[in-house]
Amino acid sequence: MCEYMRRLRFGIALSLLVAAHICPAQRQETYRGFDRNDYPGDALLPALRQSFQFAGYWLNNPPGEAINSWTGKRTILKQNGFGFLVLFNGHTAAELKNADAAALGTSDGNAAAAAAVREGFPANVILFLDQEEGGRLTPDQATYLFAWVDAVRAAGARAGIYCSAIPVPDGPGGKTITTAQDVAEREEARTNSRAIERQRRIAIWAANDACPPSPGCTLTEKPTWPDLPLKSAAYEAAWQYAQSPRRAQFSSSCPQDQAQDGMCYAPGVAPSEKIFVDLNLAHSPDPSEEP
Repeated sequence: MCEYMRRLRFGIALSLLVAAHICPAQRQETYRGFDRNDYPGDALLPALRQSFQFAGYWLNNPPGEAINSWTGKRTILKQNGFGFLVLFNGHTAAELKNADAAALGTSDGNAAAAAAVREGFPANVILFLDQEEGGRLTPDQATYLFAWVDAVRAAGARAGIYCSAIPVPDGPGGKTITTAQDVAEREEARTNSRAIERQRRIAIWAANDACPPSPGCTLTEKPTWPDLPLKSAAYEAAWQYAQSPRRAQFSSSCPQDQAQDGMCYAPGVAPSEKIFVDLNLAHSPDPSEEP
């Protein structure tokens, strides 16, 4: 009987391990978060916390902005119970075209790690590089991105990438690629390993606001996490499923539940405040500081 019970326990444990490996997204709880370029203001944090467990947090000027209004706000966000997706604004392909992409990536990676320390984040925080442009990376983009990744890691932090998970054409025969897949495949080739510790894998914050898989601008239902066929050098940390303003080329088939101006407004906040947000899911309430 004892031998039978030992075998039974082993079989159950093995089944759970296999299930966890095959379906990691389905077995994990999901948490909601928001991100936006402008800090919403201290007074609105309690209302926002009623709907969201984490917030995007910029370390430098967001795209198109002359200042970063998030600077110095980590403490009060923590006091209000928020976790974080910590974000660093990178460079477009046009900006990298005539630059030393490797040197710029190293410089920006060091700047991101130093900014995170100044803001009070732990040494091993996950920092996400904002890769706005979708599709396969250009050679300059790839050089910049991985120089940034290596610099962040060398500083003691962990590396993540915010990037598109929307398939786009990629060669003859109807082939497609997403930026998330491209990043994961390139990192797999760089590491040449199929057994990478989670601490060294690239965290992917995937942007896909197409319906489906996105349910559109809604907090009333939990979206089903999309299938991101990533290599083992990467993992899905978060999914941005709605953007403000609505991107009609991707989200035109989404339910018409955004405001008439195409923005997705935070619930529980007076309409006069005009607090429009992007909506996210993550497998942790604090995806940048998770163990």
